[in-house]
Formats: sequence, structure tokens, C-alpha cells
Amino acid sequence: MPYRHAVNRLSRSRYILGGALLLLACVAPMRDLQAKTTTSSHKSTSSEPSSSLAIQVNNDRLTLTVAKAPQVYLTGVIDANAPQRFATMVQTGKIAPGSDIYLNATGDDIHAGIALGRLFRQGSMVTHLGTPRLPRHTGMVGKPATCTGACAYAFLGGLYRWAPTGADRIGFPSASANDPKPASADQAPQTPDEFTAYLKDMDIDASALMPLLAAGHGEMVWLTADQMIASRLANNGRLPLVATYQLQEGAPYLVLDEVKRGGEHRMTLQCKKEGVTLTAYNTIGADHARQIVARSARSFFEINRVESQPQQQDNATVDDQSVVVTRTYPASQLGSLISAHTIGAWVRDRSSSLRYGFEFELDGLDRIMNTYYQSCWQYAPWQAPSQKS
Repeated sequence: MPYRHAVNRLSRSRYILGGALLLLACVAPMRDLQAKTTTSSHKSTSSEPSSSLAIQVNNDRLTLTVAKAPQVYLTGVIDANAPQRFATMVQTGKIAPGSDIYLNATGDDIHAGIALGRLFRQGSMVTHLGTPRLPRHTGMVGKPATCTGACAYAFLGGLYRWAPTGADRIGFPSASANDPKPASADQAPQTPDEFTAYLKDMDIDASALMPLLAAGHGEMVWLTADQMIASRLANNGRLPLVATYQLQEGAPYLVLDEVKRGGEHRMTLQCKKEGVTLTAYNTIGADHARQIVARSARSFFEINRVESQPQQQDNATVDDQSVVVTRTYPASQLGSLISAHTIGAWVRDRSSSLRYGFEFELDGLDRIMNTYYQSCWQYAPWQAPSQKS
């Protein structure tokens, strides 16, 4: 009996050992497969260029708290299928409208770059140059971003477009604007008319871009941040200032409006019997507006960066989502207002040297300003001026 018990225990041990070896044989290939899958996934979101465009989406809680929007990194080569892959991610909700798009890519397929740009604009997305941030514990510094060819044209699709900073670079192929060629034999060429139409749809002035590209003489044209901003290829978060003239209850009424990411700035200039009323609206949200007004020492306008009407000490007020500053000017100062290069509206903090507000650059609005000026003098019973001051 004891011997039989010993035999059974030995048989059971052999059985367990054999089962363990069999389980190990099955687990090992699964571990190898998992390792390969993890590596492949890491490569698809790597910042290193690859044979196709890699798309990495950062929409974790920390990113949304700090950046206020998801961050999408496009890295590698903009291939012919890149727009479709990007569109699918938008349709499935993986890429949200209003996302920040960071570009570090190349590519000769201008058609694909333009298609990506149109997708950016449809989603009111924001374009930057940039590479994914690296974890702090690595001790490594991220590499500068380079955006060339198809990437440069995709960049123009951003509703808001930030000019390159630091060592980041953006380059436009000068030849593609005049004689764009398809990336492959089975792809239709991008004609100059289609290219110009894209620029128009993206609110890009072709007459500002073309001279820059022509200067390249067939080589890559690397544009500086100053060139990007001066030509409005980049707007650094601000849409162009829009001036609108209308009659309000028979009185000439001028509206200057600038939409920026996260807010809106507006000034109105209204002709009245007693003079001209200038009002500024800094739309920044109800809570923030109340905080600024509660802490304000005084409000004021600056004309050509010089304080105007300092004798008027009216403080700012809150109107819904906006901080509001208002001043009344005599008719004799209308000419100075509408011919100014800059007009700023500010609120000074009572406990610091900080001031809050905005400034408009009025250059380029001469025609509508002059029309408004003439309408005011026709409307109001002022003494007609001998000439515009």
C-alpha cells in the first residue's frame, strides 16, 4: 500500500511537470507575438520619419488641461493615402475638431498635402511645426521639426497657423507652384489653377506667396517666421482684422472685428450729434472679465501707442462675456482716429504694472475708413472741415 501511494505521487508529479512544459511552450510564442505587436505600435507613433505618415494623437487629461485641445503629431512622409487615413480618424472621433496639428514631415505629393490641408480647415484645426514631447525621465531633448513640400501646403490649411520658432524650419518647393507634377504616374497633376484655388479657399493671398517662391530659382525656399507673418502665411492665432461699415438708425457705424483663438476683439466707432463714440469689447469670458474689472485702476485708449483722452477717467465695465471701454471724442478728432496706424484699448491693474487689452493695426483699411469719415461729416451737423487732419 505505501509503495502504491508512492507510485501515484510520482506519476502525478510527472503529469504536473509535463503540463507545465506544455503551457510554457504555448506561452512563449504568445509573448513573442505580443512583443512584436507592441514594437509595431510604437513605430507607428514614433517621431522618426518612415515610409509613410505616422499619426500620433495625445488627448490625455494632462494634455487637455494644459493645451486646452488634443495634440496630433504628423511625422514622416505624406503619402497618397495619408489624407484618407486622417479623414477616417476624424470620422471615427479619434481626431477631434479644433485639434492642434504638429507637423514634422516631407513629401513630393503636393496633391496629398493639399487634401490634408482641406481636412484641417474643415475641422477648424490649428497648425504648428513640432515633434512629440519626450518624457522627462529620458533626459533627452526633442529634435527640431522640418516641414517641406507637401507638408508646407498642408500647414496652410490650419485656421490658425503658428510661424516656426527656434530651430524648426518650413520649406516650399519653388517649382511646384509654377509647374506642379504628380507624385506617381497614375496620379493627376496638380494644375496651377487648382493650386491657386486652394490658396484662395484657405484665405492665403497668392500674390504674397508667389514672389517668395519665385526667389528660390528651383530650389527649396526656406521661409523665416517674419516672412510667414508678413505674408499672412502664418497668423499666430489671429484671423485678419475685418472692417464693416453700415448705417445704424441712420447714423454711420463702423465695426472693427478680430477673431483669435480663445476670444474676440471688437471696436465700434459711431457718429453722433455730440461727437464720435469709440467702444472696445475684449471678449474673454464672463468670469475673467469680472476679475479684470474688479481689479482695475483705470481704463484708457492709445492712439498710435500714445494714451488718448487721459482727462476721461471712466472705468471699464462688464457686458456679458466682455470687458468694455468707452470714450467720446469731439468731431475735430475724427480724422486722427480713422487715420491712426494703431488703436489700443487697455485696463490697468491697480496692484501691479500689468495691463489687459488689445491693439488693432489699421494699415490697409484706408478705403473703408475714408468712406466712413465722409459719411460722418454728411450725417452730423458739424462744421465741415477744410481737409482731413
